[in-house]
Amino acid sequence: MPPAAALLVAFLVLLGSGLPGTAWAACLGAVANASPSFLQPASFRRPAGGGALPFQLAQERSQGLRGAPPQGQVRLTFVGHATFLIETPGGATAATDYNDYLRPDVTPDIATMNHAHTTHFTNNPDPGIKHLLRGWPYDGKPARHNLSFKDLRVRNVPTNIRNWGGGTEYDGNSIFIFDAAEICIAHLGHLHHRLEPGHLADMGRIDVVLVPVDGGYTLNQGEMVEVIRQLKAPLVIPMHYFGEHTLERFLAQLRETHAVTLSDKNFIQVGRPTLPPKPTVVILPGPH
Repeated sequence: MPPAAALLVAFLVLLGSGLPGTAWAACLGAVANASPSFLQPASFRRPAGGGALPFQLAQERSQGLRGAPPQGQVRLTFVGHATFLIETPGGATAATDYNDYLRPDVTPDIATMNHAHTTHFTNNPDPGIKHLLRGWPYDGKPARHNLSFKDLRVRNVPTNIRNWGGGTEYDGNSIFIFDAAEICIAHLGHLHHRLEPGHLADMGRIDVVLVPVDGGYTLNQGEMVEVIRQLKAPLVIPMHYFGEHTLERFLAQLRETHAVTLSDKNFIQVGRPTLPPKPTVVILPGPH
């Protein structure tokens, strides 16, 4: 066997050997050439008869009751605007776009931030946060994160944003990728442009995309729908839309290709075996 081939085989064996980090291997790899999903039209609806969804909406938790999700599942709670709390079976917690206005009711282990507006970052984080990840440049260099904590891996893909003068701030936003329980979650942050092949390759396979749909402060809705189709994520959760009419305009562009479901809970549990069999948009209630 040629040396290069032998090295490749050895690497593949390591990926499947149960070494630390193996659980995240499935979340890596370019998605640009992934096989398209079979799409079926569906209207905006709750499950008929109140039955279970193809994926699992979490049971409502009592006030103050807390606990890690079951093995093989990740819990996402919509705190509001662009902030979600992500919880893993191993007890890791992460908050997205952590800020001074909307915060989860627990101190997360990890907090990610973007600086497009003050509702996406803070200069006064909770001192109990173990890892604070900025999504904008340090000393003129793009933010680069690849953090492993318990059973959660967090990494970022920098993108550009418009500045207040109408110019471009290069690498001013980060798409943060959260990998746990073989589920790959992408928080698009304050995305201002369509994704290039390099972004898609860096992101890898995405199962859940948390997408801003306001259509003005971030990318316009038509191009944001193109981004969703690029990513081919089975589950889409809208955020950052400021009102129901804005959300409805966004949903109107996806109804031919995605099922659309309204949850009466602000959180959801997602596992690989229970991802929706066709692309689905889930609206989680909360301040937006």
